[in-house]
Amino acid sequence: MEDDAPVIYGLEFQARALTAQTAETDAIRFLVGTQSLKFDNQIHIIDFDDENNIINKNVLLHQIGEIWHMSTSPADKSVLTTCYNKTSDSKVVTCAAVWRMPKELESGSHESPDDSASNPQTLELLCHLDNTAHGNMACVLWEPMGDGKRLISLADNHLLLCDLQESGTKAVISSSTTLEGKGQLKFTSGKWSPHHNCTQVATANDTAIRGWDIRSMSQMYCIENAHGQLVRDLDFNPNKQYYLASCGDDCKVKFWDVRNISEPVKSLEEHSHWVWSVRYNHSHDQLVLTGSSDSRVILSNMVSISSEPFGHLVDEDDLSDPEENHQEEKNKEPLQDSIIATYEEHEDSVYAVEWSSADPWLFASLSYDGRLVINRVPRALKYRILL
Repeated sequence: MEDDAPVIYGLEFQARALTAQTAETDAIRFLVGTQSLKFDNQIHIIDFDDENNIINKNVLLHQIGEIWHMSTSPADKSVLTTCYNKTSDSKVVTCAAVWRMPKELESGSHESPDDSASNPQTLELLCHLDNTAHGNMACVLWEPMGDGKRLISLADNHLLLCDLQESGTKAVISSSTTLEGKGQLKFTSGKWSPHHNCTQVATANDTAIRGWDIRSMSQMYCIENAHGQLVRDLDFNPNKQYYLASCGDDCKVKFWDVRNISEPVKSLEEHSHWVWSVRYNHSHDQLVLTGSSDSRVILSNMVSISSEPFGHLVDEDDLSDPEENHQEEKNKEPLQDSIIATYEEHEDSVYAVEWSSADPWLFASLSYDGRLVINRVPRALKYRILL
């Protein structure tokens, strides 16, 4: 059973921002943002044609500055946010804005004219997100499964909850909190939990991971020294409400149960350099993707700490009878945690990995040299999970 070859797309500029189009659940679509100091920056809308194994692209101009982070609305296919650098009073500041892409591009035009790069379209600015008033923007998070009207932005040491009003053309800060402590504390990344009615957010700053209740804007937990060096990225398990994955500059990927933060539930040390990105599969949470400056993307099968340790959904309460459980283990051995595959199509630091929002078996990775690689979960594992 031969697996499909990876599909590679090259951008002419360096890039580190990648996101799937969250609201699009039919077409396989990713957005890539460039980092060019000399030329106008661009957002490439990448449509992947699964049947023919080809990529169609459209290019949008992002003239305002180099893109450091991008995220897309969970409700409106055409709306996205970017965090970008601009020079102000001879200082470089990182700002954020909400944009709308042209109507004809939100669902992808499959003709992919060759002149789209030479004749790119522009984004419509909906609103700026509190630029520079609170410091440099690290990232913008949309409320998961929300109506596309609530955002959280992390700026220096501020966590800001914003409401988008008047069709997204006005952002109002509804509540905020500040990271207190010694030194100049700055958020590096964050993730909005899809559980608990979307009232919890996890953030990373330096080597610590913190959990926040956004109703009271109070800190719920703090994992000090979660990693030996800077924490780069976080992701919540979509099926297990207390489970969180983190990665960092100590080359490790760690999995936490936030009810007991004294030590990680599991730790992986498969990368040989900083790990920039970690992502749970949206449907099958045993599948975990990581991307690193060692130029590799690793797909892991973390089945022992997933919602399906025996290959099907089990509730912890259902495992109360040890004999029955023992019998079940005999009949059906639990799958072992393992590295499924290491993908080595990149030649530069891999800054971002993302699962498709339309196809749970497909993912994209982006390296700094502008190479986007689309890969699939190996077929043998896919059928083992499904059958």
